[in-house]
Amino acid sequence: MIPQEIKNVLDRQQYRIAGNHSAVKICNWTKRAIRDQGFCYKQKFYGIQSHRCLQMTPSLAWCTNRCVYCWRAIEKTMGNDMKGVALDSPGKIIDSCIESQRKLLSGFKGYENVNLGKCREAQDPNQAAISLAGEPTLYPEISGLIDEFKRRGFTTFLVTNGQLPERLENLSEPTSLYISVDAPDKETYRKTDCPQLPDFWERFGRSLELMNSFSCRKVARLTLVKGWNMKNLKGYAKLLEIANPDFIEVKSYMHVGWSRKRLEESAMLSHAEVKGFSERIAELTGYHYKDEQEESRVVLLNK
Repeated sequence: MIPQEIKNVLDRQQYRIAGNHSAVKICNWTKRAIRDQGFCYKQKFYGIQSHRCLQMTPSLAWCTNRCVYCWRAIEKTMGNDMKGVALDSPGKIIDSCIESQRKLLSGFKGYENVNLGKCREAQDPNQAAISLAGEPTLYPEISGLIDEFKRRGFTTFLVTNGQLPERLENLSEPTSLYISVDAPDKETYRKTDCPQLPDFWERFGRSLELMNSFSCRKVARLTLVKGWNMKNLKGYAKLLEIANPDFIEVKSYMHVGWSRKRLEESAMLSHAEVKGFSERIAELTGYHYKDEQEESRVVLLNK
């Protein structure tokens, strides 16, 4: 279902297509964890094991937004829905992703400074980051995918832009539900996230309302882009009050991937700037500093 031209580009960047519409890619933190060179902030904040993480997506080339800061190839996005796509079952997607990840990891045993125990464990991932590319909730069987991961003993992080509240209404709860809160108001959202659906702001607001009804771990992620969305902090506070997440991640845009074609490196914040912004958000929301990881330029707030 994905054109060969797009497959060729993604293949060079170490993506592996899984079935008709899914993909997997080894996260840089997984590679570093296998070499005992650190781990992802999700391990520090939430206790997952970076070397056993499966970074994947069931909707590689489909998304409802074209976020300016996205490190993925938004220029190659095929559409805003998956109508007409020959859908793979959740089990087939997971089997294919694990098989592809094992192949991508197969050469690591020959590297210097590899922790062979972690390398072996990485062959059997137990954490799924459903966030690699595209909008995961566009996959109609997203609840079935979460359930199948659970059945296999995985924890799951689902990251959504909140443009499909109808999918959240009956969603099987993941271990962690992330909603990207990239703008404090409608016009900033339009500029920063480049939404493709006409009623994008109403959809986003409804998803934030629904987030409050979930019993799983709930995280609002603010990805800050200098010169784009670092304003109207009271607007952010109002949205966060609606969503009522357990945690707020305040994170800098990272100047990597295809985003370098759209943004200058100066759009990336220093960690000190992220920390300063998070302190102002904390004052307005009543959340408190919990943790941080300077390498990832991220600060964690909780209630």
